[in-house]
Amino acid sequence: MSDVMIQSEALTKFFGPLAAVEDVSFEIARGEVVAFLGPNGAGKSTTMRMLTGFIAPTRGRAAIAGIDLAARRTAAVARIGYLPENGPLYGDMTPHGLLKFFGRARGLDAGRLRKRIDTVVAQCALAEVIEKPISKLSKGYRQRLGMAHTLLHEPDVLILDEPTVGLDPNQIHEVRGLIRELGRSNTILLSTHILQEVEAVADRVIFIHAGRIVFDGTLEAFRADAATLEERFRQLTAA
Repeated sequence: MSDVMIQSEALTKFFGPLAAVEDVSFEIARGEVVAFLGPNGAGKSTTMRMLTGFIAPTRGRAAIAGIDLAARRTAAVARIGYLPENGPLYGDMTPHGLLKFFGRARGLDAGRLRKRIDTVVAQCALAEVIEKPISKLSKGYRQRLGMAHTLLHEPDVLILDEPTVGLDPNQIHEVRGLIRELGRSNTILLSTHILQEVEAVADRVIFIHAGRIVFDGTLEAFRADAATLEERFRQLTAA
């Protein structure tokens, strides 16, 4: 069995005449934590949505754990935990109710679902708000609930879009620790604008600019020619 868990082959997406993403190719192996970087509008979210089956590419191919998304979308998506930026939550539900609802939708039996809810509530530090209405939760707690939902079905592949947005420094530290822990056995692709986060959790960087990959390599190689990650970011996005 191949250890390639995320595969992007010449993924391209046009919106009308606009090429949002063009010929994006990379592979990510089991156990890799990869930071997906680029300026606003570079094509990060579009690429992640194609990799998670939310939108279809105009051309190209995506596969998760060797499962072609176009041919077997349901089987591929079952292997993914996807945390979109500002993902939708149901304000009139409680965190416990939401996790129970999504667990049932995922087909988890009652015994496993109880254990998984207990596990993700502990991992994401949600115990003190577990029965509060989601509409009353802070942005930080909502983000942590989104992470708990992402982890609920024990996916092999995690695709995280700005996973620490809205969190305070202590919560950011906890989430980064969780990402590092999960990266020992899971494959993780995370988009972030926080360059310190890249240093804290990633061992590889894929950088996209104007819809194309302009760098793919180790964190050490990414910062080799620059004093800081910010300087390197500016180098890769210079006109």
